[in-house]
Amino acid sequence: MSFQAYLDTVEKKTGLTPRQLVEMARRRGLGPEAKAGPILAWLSEEYGLGRGHGMAMVRVITRGDGIDSKHIGTGGTHSDAKDHLWLDGVATKPEGY
Repeated sequence: MSFQAYLDTVEKKTGLTPRQLVEMARRRGLGPEAKAGPILAWLSEEYGLGRGHGMAMVRVITRGDGIDSKHIGTGGTHSDAKDHLWLDGVATKPEGY
C-alpha cells in the first residue's frame, strides 16, 4: 500500500482529511517535536486508528508531507507517484496521486 493510500484510508476511517488531523494535533500540542506514543494514543482513543494508519499520521504530523525520493515511482509495495502527499482529502485529490 502506498503512503498516499494509507492517508486516504485514514480519511475514510475518521471522516477527517489528513490536513484536518494535522491541525487538530497541533492544537493538542502534538507537532514536529512530539513522540509517536502520544500521537498514536490520541488517534486510537479518538478515532480507532490502528498502528499502521496511526504511524502514517505520526509521520505527517512530525515530518510534513514530503516523501523520500527512494519511495517515488519504484513500483514497489510502498511506492508513491509524487514526492509529497496530498493532505486535503480524497474528493479534491488531483489525478496522479
